[in-house]
Amino acid sequence: MKKLNIFIDETGEFGFGKGASELYGVSFTFHEQKDDIMFELNRLNERLKKLGYTEMIHMASLIMGRAEYNSFNIKLRKSIFNSIYQFSRRIKVRYKTIIVDKRFTDNNTSLRQKLSIEINKMVNENEAYFKKFDKIVLYYDNGQETLGTILDSIFYRFEGFEHRINFDHKEKRLFQVSDMLTYIDKYDYKYKNKMKISQAEKYFFSVEDIRRILKELNKKRF
Repeated sequence: MKKLNIFIDETGEFGFGKGASELYGVSFTFHEQKDDIMFELNRLNERLKKLGYTEMIHMASLIMGRAEYNSFNIKLRKSIFNSIYQFSRRIKVRYKTIIVDKRFTDNNTSLRQKLSIEINKMVNENEAYFKKFDKIVLYYDNGQETLGTILDSIFYRFEGFEHRINFDHKEKRLFQVSDMLTYIDKYDYKYKNKMKISQAEKYFFSVEDIRRILKELNKKRF
């Protein structure tokens, strides 16, 4: 049986109030079940174990030094980031990020429509690829139910489609790769469009860092 696993995470929210994000992004990590990643997965987990952090990686908090990372120094936080980045670079997967600039829309209905159009476009352009698989399993925890509904409405066309909401986020490191992608691609979008980048982000990444990371990740774009 040919099986495709799709791990999805989002950044931003469906809202336009004070303090709402200017961007809404969705990142996809596509992994064909036949491509074994266990060697690199074990390598990643061993690396994290040596660093003294084996929990789920929350990229935004890691980069900003918030929540469980507020006592971690910059060297340790960068080492954790580099661990998941090197994992994402070595494994045989494909990536896609869709970003909607909320500055050019002003309501939830319009945002949903734009997001639906972009995701549907990606699927239509690659429909022959998706149809190769007997089973497509989408891993998205419905952190935002609106996005979950959009994904279901688009991917239900494929036979053997399954949407898994409940799964072990720590075990499914590919979900955390998508989390990383949302942050990297959002940073790149902000830089290219002269949007504000926080001091914490500038402290964590240089422009050269982002360019180097993107150069590697772009080799695997969908």
